[in-house]
Amino acid sequence: MNLFRNVVFIAAIAGLVAGILLACMQAYATVPLILKAEVYEKAGGGHHHDHSAVTNNNAMSSAAPADNAMSSAAPASTEAAAPAEDEGWAPADGFERFAFNVAANIVTGVGFALILVAVSEVAGGIGNWRQGIFWGLAGFAVFTLAPGLGLPPELPAMPAAELLPRQIWWVSTVAATAIGLGLIAFRKSLPLAILGVALIVAPHIVGAPQPESFETAIPEGLHHQFVVAVTLTDLVFWLVLGAVVGVVRGRFTGTATSLRGSFA
Repeated sequence: MNLFRNVVFIAAIAGLVAGILLACMQAYATVPLILKAEVYEKAGGGHHHDHSAVTNNNAMSSAAPADNAMSSAAPASTEAAAPAEDEGWAPADGFERFAFNVAANIVTGVGFALILVAVSEVAGGIGNWRQGIFWGLAGFAVFTLAPGLGLPPELPAMPAAELLPRQIWWVSTVAATAIGLGLIAFRKSLPLAILGVALIVAPHIVGAPQPESFETAIPEGLHHQFVVAVTLTDLVFWLVLGAVVGVVRGRFTGTATSLRGSFA
């Protein structure tokens, strides 16, 4: 019970710091691009796109209201206007949207921090901020870089494959990448290292589910900007998350090599 309390304590602090930072970066780097995409979406008559899918940054930022706003208005019929589709509640632009984005990113940050702390403890723990940065890079590779190669971040009005196949591929890619990196980093064996590389490459050989058509009103340049912005903000998020875990753990555990004997 003491170990669980310690893990949660460190994860809560790291997730709070990294989540607030991510929300601030998104407000500057990604939210303006999403708002631009929504203009194209409305001008094009709307394109239903389920942004609850877990893909690349959607594992993080799709949980945030700022990345979920979209229009689903049906195009008018030539004979009779179709009834307006209920889009449901969404936070208003401005402070309300930012506040919900901050809350969502903090929750997401704490969740990822729990995974990071728990997994790193099995490997001996993160002793300082330098080790934390390496663990953060690993988290970025597992949760952003690897799945993003097949399912890059999507803007509103962009076509996408069915939700369930995308989720299955995303989860499988994350799991395969994590196991593969673990075999390479912690098992000093050439056959296991080869197996690790094979696991990392396998999901990309299979390929991510793709939409039937790639036709979209979103300019290619805008999507490219969004992918770059999401990737960079996620990179900073993971580096800060790992570094803060290392600082907090080192500050409160002292010379202890495990959280099991700390916070007594």
